[in-house]
Parts: sequence; structure tokens; C-alpha cells
Amino acid sequence: MTGVPASAAGGPSGARSAAGAAPGGVSASGRAVAREARGAAPGSSGGGPARRGASGRGPGGDRAHGDKAALARSPREGVDAEDGTRPARGAKIAAAAVNQASVWNIANLLTMLRLLLVPAFVMLMLANGGHDPAWRSFAWAAFAVAMITDLFDGHLARTYNLVTDFGKIADPIADKAIMGAALVCLSALGDLPWWVTGVILGRELGITLLRFLVIRYGVIPASRGGKLKTLTQGVAVGMYVLALTGWLATLRWWVMAAAVVLTVVTGLDYVKQAIVLRRQGIAERKAALEETEA
Repeated sequence: MTGVPASAAGGPSGARSAAGAAPGGVSASGRAVAREARGAAPGSSGGGPARRGASGRGPGGDRAHGDKAALARSPREGVDAEDGTRPARGAKIAAAAVNQASVWNIANLLTMLRLLLVPAFVMLMLANGGHDPAWRSFAWAAFAVAMITDLFDGHLARTYNLVTDFGKIADPIADKAIMGAALVCLSALGDLPWWVTGVILGRELGITLLRFLVIRYGVIPASRGGKLKTLTQGVAVGMYVLALTGWLATLRWWVMAAAVVLTVVTGLDYVKQAIVLRRQGIAERKAALEETEA
């Protein structure tokens, strides 16, 4: 009968033969059709024409075109996230080398010189009993060089973008080390009362600690009074390092008195700024928290 499937035409025996053939396999024509279907499907595991054409090795595929396609599909490692450009070969290594070499810039070298001048100053100051005018003159020269470099290293770092983590830590240490060494030596030699040394060093250490305590709320900027205090302290201590007599000895006493007054006044001003900064920081955090909860 025309148009009737073979299983139907064969009756029950035909149905049984068809059922028995299904688990065992597919006919030759069925396998051929399946292979053609797998070859035409994109991305199939059969490695059909579409897959071979994409790789440039199949029929009708250009190898150069396939290489370009493979490059287009490969992950873009090392591409800049902002502008999409690929950095030059070795750019990361060069950048790391620059970051390591930046520690040895002119500003940091001046800071290192100031640190090395501290023990040299102490030895010169205490040489030959500590009261020899010649050795005191050499000690004054070392102190003067240290104070002058203090004026330039910070300016150079900010102007030429030479600020480093080392400079941020070493610069204040060098400043307080040379000043503290001079004050302690002068008091140990009996040229300067210990209470003056205590007031100046106590203020410097206290303000440094205060800066660290309020740094979570902001940074206390250096004031003009603080800069004037530093200059006055340097001049006064320098005059005490020299073996001066007569009216110059009287003058240095007044300069040191002005330095002590500026030290106390600017210290109180820093404390006031720290309190205001902390209150503002707490208020801002509280307002931000309330806004988040709302």
C-alpha cells in the first residue's frame, strides 16, 4: 500500500523487527544523516566544516584569516582598562623599577644627609669636653647644614613630585632628631636649662602624637606660626651652639625666650585645631550614618 510505513505494512512482526533494531544501532543512511548534521552544527565536537573553517584549516578557510579570528577571540591580557591600549613590553617591570629608584631622589638624599649629620653633630659638640670654641664652631656648621637641608627637601619633594613614603616618615624624624640632639647636648653641658629642653621636646613629641590620633578625621595643616617657631628655634639653638659672649650671649637668651613662647602658643593652637577637626569628623560620620539609615 502506497505511503504506509514499513512497520505498519509488516504487521506485528514488522513492528517487532523495528523495535529490535532501535537499541542495536541506526541504519547506514541514518548514520550518514547524523554525521552531516553534526558537521553542519557550529561548535560541535565532530569538527565539521564550520569549526574547521573558523580555524582556517578547513575547506574554504584562509589560514591568515583564521589566525586573526583566533587573536580576536583570545583574552586581552595586559590591556589598559581605561583606554584599551596595550602597554609596551616590560612596562610593568620598568614602572616597578622606577618606584624603587624613586627613593633615591634628591629630596630623600637630603633627608638622609640630615640623619647622618645627627651623630656627627653630637661628636663635634662633645669633643674636647664640649666647651672648645673651635669644635663648637664645627658643630654649628653641621647643625646649620642640617637646618638648611630641612628647608629645601620638602620644597623639592612637593615641587617636582618626589614625595615618597620614606620621605614622609624620615623627614619629621630627621627634624626632631637634630633639634633634640642639640637641646640635650646644650642642657647636658649646662648651657641651657633642662626645662627649656623639656618644653620644646615635649611640645614636638606631643603634637606628633596628636596628629596621628586625629588623622582618621583629617590632617592638621602647618600654620605660619609653626613655620616661624621652627625658624626661631633653629636660630636660637644655633646661637647657643656657638661659644658666644657679651651682648651676643644676651641676644641669644631673648631669641630662645621667643622660641619658647612660640613653641607653647603654636602647640596650644594645634590642640585647638585637633579638637575642632575631631568634632567635625564625628559630626560628619553621624550625619552620614543617619542618612544611610533613613
